Amino acid sequence: MWRIITAPFRFLWAAIDGVRRVLANLLLLIVLVVLVAAWWKERAPVVPAGSALVIAPEGRLVEAATPPSPTDLLQGGRGVAEVVLDDILTAIRRAGTDSRISALVIAPGRLGPAPASKLAAIRDAIADFKRSGKPVYAHAGRFNQAQYYLASAADQIVMAPDGYVLVQGLAAYDAFYKRALDTLGVKVHVFRAGKYKSFVEPYSREGMSTENREMTQGLIDSIWADLKSDMAAARKINESAIDTYVNDYRRQLEAAGGDPAVMAQRAGLVDQLLDDNAWESLLADKVGRNGAGKLRLVDMDAYLAGTHDWIPQQGAGIAVATLEGAIVDGDGPPGTVGGDSVARLLRSMRDDHRIRAVVLRIDSPGGSAFAAEQIRVAVQALRDAGKPVVVSMSSVAASGGYWIATGADEIWAQPMTLTGSIGVFGLFPDLSEPLERIGVDIDGVRTSPLAGAMDPRRPLSDDAREALQLSVEHTYTRFVQRVAAARHMSIADVDALAQGRVWTGAEAKARGLVDQLGGLDQAVAAAARLAGVTDYHRIDATESLPLQLQLLKIVLPEARAIRPTAADAWLSALDAQVRQWASWNDPAHLYAHCLCQPM
Repeated sequence: MWRIITAPFRFLWAAIDGVRRVLANLLLLIVLVVLVAAWWKERAPVVPAGSALVIAPEGRLVEAATPPSPTDLLQGGRGVAEVVLDDILTAIRRAGTDSRISALVIAPGRLGPAPASKLAAIRDAIADFKRSGKPVYAHAGRFNQAQYYLASAADQIVMAPDGYVLVQGLAAYDAFYKRALDTLGVKVHVFRAGKYKSFVEPYSREGMSTENREMTQGLIDSIWADLKSDMAAARKINESAIDTYVNDYRRQLEAAGGDPAVMAQRAGLVDQLLDDNAWESLLADKVGRNGAGKLRLVDMDAYLAGTHDWIPQQGAGIAVATLEGAIVDGDGPPGTVGGDSVARLLRSMRDDHRIRAVVLRIDSPGGSAFAAEQIRVAVQALRDAGKPVVVSMSSVAASGGYWIATGADEIWAQPMTLTGSIGVFGLFPDLSEPLERIGVDIDGVRTSPLAGAMDPRRPLSDDAREALQLSVEHTYTRFVQRVAAARHMSIADVDALAQGRVWTGAEAKARGLVDQLGGLDQAVAAAARLAGVTDYHRIDATESLPLQLQLLKIVLPEARAIRPTAADAWLSALDAQVRQWASWNDPAHLYAHCLCQPM
């Protein structure tokens, strides 16, 4: 009775509350729009003549920024920040032809994890900038190897008097869990096709196999040779000087009186040792100060905002879609390549009359074989619609990443790209023994032998084990056939290059797995050539964020890079591995994934 009496009042209150919510949301939207307009005006300053563009990347170097969650944005971000490679390349490219920019300053001191191939792309852009006759300066308090490799492209390198240059070569170590799993009683059933398919080794061995050791040693030797050659050429010193610096570090340091900064300068790795005040004075001499007495410097984000209208919109559209992260079934969480979401994006590009060709920028070690094939089919649909597709490989485009690439008209890679790894594996954990140890019994009924056979609480039957191995071998055969058809090679020739073996981009080109060596710009030009157009512009094809996230991302403070300790880095890697395990969702439990890490 009371509910009946109060019903009109509750209805009235609900109506008033609804109006209140609409007005509050409208007011919030107006405030956000005003803040966005103010932010944009502030971020797009006038660039004074004679300015130096400062490239100071903070955090992890990526192909595409990971979409933030609302919680991340409201908290100002968390974890290691990200900087998009293409933003850096675009800023340097524009600065090279901008008469207002007189110099380039590279400040890599807060650069986080950065694969060598991405750094090499930036170094190439710096080399193009130097052809304009404008100087390039690099400065940091100290340099790790990745930071120094980037800085070495500059005309002059300045470091703090108490700094160091930690160039130490390359190493590749993995954790092997077999003994720990045996102790726990966990059995991991491994199914693979390809003797070099090393992804399963941490669960089935106590150390690297002979094949894995041979392959990995060859990879790091090749990449280190490229790094060493690039640094020596840029610094105009012999490679033997870098060998001495790396291999005889203790004696070199002793000869410098224990001072690593002096040691680096004597080795020719840095030009001057200056504290912050002296560095500022040097910059003042080079670029001058404005009327307010401040150095004429412009940071990258502000410069990109101030030159956003430089992007041409004439001519045919060449779409660039970035596929970064593990390949997973379905839409996939942020930072992964979802089979459904990418196929949906490719279909939208197929039906978009503005787009004449597509470039897939792949930075993925692979993942779900089902999702990789789903994306390859969508790529083929683009080609069937008369739109050429070019793959541009970033740091890693291996296993499932290479599977996708077989659908393209042309494949481009960087010399230090890691690719290939043409192989397939399956993993199945058997938890029956540890459950039995703690007193958990599993019992039930079934209608057929395979019903419930893939339950990790129960031992894997012989039939299920043989079925999984047959599935792995069948998928490997399909993979090899895809490669043979795409690369116009025989099955036998592909199989000899496959077996899960990883190749550098340069090695892959020499073996016919890659068409050309070059970066994203060259791949875009190749796509335009295949489409038969000379007047074109680039379209970045992405699935747009919800409006709320777009506004929050612009208005709220950006995340700052956290300088990780060695323990933080190890825990971060462990967390990434756990997240990777959680993303294994191939419906047939078959994976084309590479253990290779970008170097």
